[in-house]
Amino acid sequence: MTHLQAGLSPETIEKARLELNENPDVLHQDIQQVRDMIITRPDIGFLRTDDAFILRFLRARKFHQADAFRLLAQYFQYRQLNLDMFKNFKADDPGIKRALIDGFPGVLETRDHYGRKILLLFAANWDQSRNSFTDILRAILLSLEVLIEDPELQINGFILIIDWSNFSFKQASKLTPSILKLAIEGLQVCSTNIEGEHSSGRLLLMSLLNFVGRLTQWGHHPISGHYV
Repeated sequence: MTHLQAGLSPETIEKARLELNENPDVLHQDIQQVRDMIITRPDIGFLRTDDAFILRFLRARKFHQADAFRLLAQYFQYRQLNLDMFKNFKADDPGIKRALIDGFPGVLETRDHYGRKILLLFAANWDQSRNSFTDILRAILLSLEVLIEDPELQINGFILIIDWSNFSFKQASKLTPSILKLAIEGLQVCSTNIEGEHSSGRLLLMSLLNFVGRLTQWGHHPISGHYV
């Protein structure tokens, strides 16, 4: 076991080996292979290249180095293209703080039986006079960024449950194509640090697309439903 696995339980280390192809004997070599690829993208400013940070992306892509580097590059490229989204990107930013206080997102203290962290969103609670969608998105991205620093969660994952019940067309009308594009791209590259069922970015993406599809079908009728 290397220092990068310090604090992990034997069960979690074994899970990482079986499910993520994590091998402590070559962990540093895997990280260096990803780091060596940075020179191929001089157009991107890689603001963090330490071992622990790169390891997040390797775990997200089951230690496929090329895929991990691609996600790492997309992560920083999204930030370069959306600089305003990440100005004062911390919990005491007024917009982010207000969204967090209003439960966007809510984070349960306890984990599920797989060790995953659970985030909740109740879409109908969106008060557009208090929170812009951009601030809610920033609050979600910041929450995910903080959560994924936990090595246990990098391996066990997290889930995001969205309740669309009583979310009205009036609320949905604020979800413009440009805003949806910003959210989808951000969640794909900023949240998808766990593959498959653990990927809250993918879950939210599917939920958004499902909901927008129903909006298209039902026109101006109020929306009621529960999607995860």
